[in-house]
Amino acid sequence: MKNLKSTLGLLLLATLVWACGPKGSTVETSEAKAVATNTEATSIQVNTANSIVTWIGSKPAGKHNGTIGITGGEVLVKGDAVVGGNFDIDINSLVVLDMPADSEWNAKLRGHLMSADFFEAENFPTAKFEITGAEAFNAGSLVADLDEPQTDYTPASLADVMVENPTHIISGNLTMRGTTKNISFPASVSLENGVIKAIANFNIDRTEWGLKFKERASLAEKLKDDFIYNTVNVGFELEAGTQKGTE
Repeated sequence: MKNLKSTLGLLLLATLVWACGPKGSTVETSEAKAVATNTEATSIQVNTANSIVTWIGSKPAGKHNGTIGITGGEVLVKGDAVVGGNFDIDINSLVVLDMPADSEWNAKLRGHLMSADFFEAENFPTAKFEITGAEAFNAGSLVADLDEPQTDYTPASLADVMVENPTHIISGNLTMRGTTKNISFPASVSLENGVIKAIANFNIDRTEWGLKFKERASLAEKLKDDFIYNTVNVGFELEAGTQKGTE
């Protein structure tokens, strides 16, 4: 499988944060940037059946995990290089995986996540990621940030969750709940037989997008065990193009 060569003319302006020891590490955010475009690029449609977003949220007493569906998008390719792209995320397709699907607690948690305390899905049913830049992976651009209180369920650091052998650092605008922030993260990107695959796993600070329910900053001094970590783990598996033998 051949690694993609980065040919984007845009420089990567956002840096990643790196976990050191017990620190929880999140992607550094900045204001939205210009979306990458290329008039000579070929558009390859995202295969939604083989693409998914994963999430893990944590609090001192435990954690929850699940998935959110990708409903569409495209990857822009010139030669064997990705030069742009975007994908849409259907918030209402959120699934909780760590408890039985038909349980009362599953329904309560999912309902709470859909509410104004978190995603406010009624008003913001879709999230979106748009590529603004990419470059070859360079571990030297990673720096330490964001200490989290230590409990049995402290979110894993970027060092623990990032993909093995990343090939690129991807930057892009992530829009959730009506807020757009630019983020950067390590990813493994490959192209084979016309099929593009990208895998990434990283952490974000949920409060940057207005998801502030029981954020640590406002409750840590009053209720030291009654908060939800600001750090949320996000992963995605993205495929674009058609596998041989399929339509």
